[in-house]
Amino acid sequence: MPLGTDYAGQDCAVARSLEVVGERWTLLIIRDLFYGIRRYSELRKHIGLPPATLTDRLNHLVEEGVVDRVAGSGARDEYELTAKGQALWPVVVGLAQWGNENYVEPARRMQYKHRTDDGDLNANGSCSICGAIPEASDVVVQKTTPYPNDIFGAALKEPHRLLQPLRS
Repeated sequence: MPLGTDYAGQDCAVARSLEVVGERWTLLIIRDLFYGIRRYSELRKHIGLPPATLTDRLNHLVEEGVVDRVAGSGARDEYELTAKGQALWPVVVGLAQWGNENYVEPARRMQYKHRTDDGDLNANGSCSICGAIPEASDVVVQKTTPYPNDIFGAALKEPHRLLQPLRS
C-alpha cells in the first residue's frame, strides 16, 4: 500500500509544515527563489525536475500562500516568495549550514554573510559579528567554487543579495 501524502490526524506543527514544504523538490524550489531564480524555465534548468512536477509544486506553493506568481518581463510569469515564504529563511539557511558542515567539501560551500557588517552567518543563521539573525533580504550569498556546468552557481561567484533577481 502506498504511503499517504499528508499527516492527517496529527496535531503537530512539524507535520502540518511538512504538508506544505515536505514533498521532494519543494525546498529546492524555495531555496532557488531565495537565490533570486524566478523564471519557470530557469527553475527547471537549475533543479532539473520534470515540468509536471515543477508545475505541481509551484501551484501548491501558490495555493498555500508561500509563493506569488507575478508578471515578469515579456509575456512570462515569474515566481517570488511571499512574506510567508520568506519566513522559511531560518529553515533553509539552517539546512544549508548543516549540509555545509556535514556533506559539502569546504571549497564548494555556499557562503552566507550579513549585508550590513559582512559577518558570516553561523549554523543557526546568526551573524558572527553582531549576533543578529538577519532577514533573507539582508543576506549576501556567494559560491566561490561552483560545480562545472552550473550556470547559476557561476552567477553566484560574485556576491549576490538574496531575493534579488538572478539571471543565468
